Amino acid sequence: MGRLTLAGFAGRFAASLLLVLITFNPSGASYLGWIAGSFPHISPPQAIVGVLLVALWIFFVHATWRSLGLVGLIVGTAFFGSVLWLLASWGWFSASSHVALIWFVLLMIACILTVGLCWGLIRVRVSGQAVVEEVQR
Repeated sequence: MGRLTLAGFAGRFAASLLLVLITFNPSGASYLGWIAGSFPHISPPQAIVGVLLVALWIFFVHATWRSLGLVGLIVGTAFFGSVLWLLASWGWFSASSHVALIWFVLLMIACILTVGLCWGLIRVRVSGQAVVEEVQR
């Protein structure tokens, strides 16, 4: 549990990407696509899935916020924004291709969530210093 492995990183990335794509993706096969057809009327299964997704988003975002903080999130967003700029300068993205841009942003969100979930283990591996959370008595 205390070591970051490639399989652990890949598993966290898969979980982050799955959460992002189940919530929304441009193909319409997502939770938001599912409820969009009947909104504002939501069925009980849609409500259950929605509550589960909200709980998962709270867990992932809270873990990412606690490990990266505001500065880490700004740096991560700036990094991926720069990558997008680079790819656009190479002609990989065009102004008319909104779908490709949406897919890139969804991938970016999954990557930032993954780094947030792994950051404590990365810091231990790089610096050798363990991070100890404050425990209230």
